[in-house]
Amino acid sequence: MIRPDHARTLHALHAPAGGGLILPNAWDAASARTLEHAGAPAIGTTSAGIAFALGYPDGETAPVEDLLDALARLVRATSRPVTADLEGGYARDPGGVARIVTRALQMGMAGLNLEDATDTGTLRAVEDQTLRLRAARHAADTLGVPAYLNARTDTYLAGFGHTPGERLAETVRRGRAYLRAGADSVFVPGLTDPATLRELRGALGGPVSVMLLPGGPDAHTLLHAGASRVSTGPALMLAALGHTLTLTRDLLGPGTPPATPGPSYAQVQGWFSRPEAAADSSESGR
Repeated sequence: MIRPDHARTLHALHAPAGGGLILPNAWDAASARTLEHAGAPAIGTTSAGIAFALGYPDGETAPVEDLLDALARLVRATSRPVTADLEGGYARDPGGVARIVTRALQMGMAGLNLEDATDTGTLRAVEDQTLRLRAARHAADTLGVPAYLNARTDTYLAGFGHTPGERLAETVRRGRAYLRAGADSVFVPGLTDPATLRELRGALGGPVSVMLLPGGPDAHTLLHAGASRVSTGPALMLAALGHTLTLTRDLLGPGTPPATPGPSYAQVQGWFSRPEAAADSSESGR
């Protein structure tokens, strides 16, 4: 179901007047519903988390139909706006990107990420990536969905250039081109230094999204430094896996029964036994 109302809500959540958006990332239906019940106003997806849940490594290795099926299940599980990590678009050309974006929006996505990294670890030429972003924007416009388009550049993750100044300059160059191509914000994972974030935000002249990293600043510090959105990437899934490892080792060692402070079986059963009721209660709590 196409949800232009969710897309408009997602835009509003990024507004400076609201202080920006802290966006937790889900990897399946259960995690999406959990994030909703935790109070998340919107939910992102993590490409790595979904790939791992499907039994594949990250990096567009999962069959695209499996990915789209996972996204469909996830978006149906929550009443919150969902923005999908589509990696590089799962397509060789802009036309293919447009087809994938159309399918994602038709299932109810409110926004999407498209990145400029390739499967070889290099960055696409700016001209190539802008064509892909324009194709994504045109697909959304054709459907009448004001989708929030988050254009990811991996200049910091890939360690572009020989100096911090070269890396920042390339990020600005790419970011400006991506905004002109129709992106609503520029996503720069790997950038966590507040001073550099402030400089980038000023030079770019448009919204910047970043990702929380272990040992880095907290989400509110990054928002105060100029980010419009701070997401978690695969961190929540990895933490859940880590918790499962600990519980299982305790079970296999001293035999300790698994026990967590999380939701009970009955609560989670209720979430999915009456999804319409859960959605209604979530909506009323906005």
